[in-house]
Amino acid sequence: MEIKQTAVAGTVESSDIMITIEPNSQEEIAISLDSSVEKQYGPQIRALITATLTKLGLKAVKVTAVDKGALDCTIQARTITAAYRACGQEAFAWKEIDSWNA
Repeated sequence: MEIKQTAVAGTVESSDIMITIEPNSQEEIAISLDSSVEKQYGPQIRALITATLTKLGLKAVKVTAVDKGALDCTIQARTITAAYRACGQEAFAWKEIDSWNA
């Protein structure tokens, strides 16, 4: 997969996260996180976003995440959705996620 455009998934409502993904000219995953629980869960949120993008095969990505206390499953779903939108793809086999966690 290759990032072709900027894309967003999620909201800034309570218990959600808004993920914005855009191309990165450098071959790295750069994450900017604004979270009300960053002191407690910031490293876990960053690690989950990075792991999800890595599993999707993305390496050159800028991520802006505005977290309002989202659970891991929500963070992962929003990251996947934003990534697919940014790559211009519509379909994702959501059942494959079960094998990611095995």
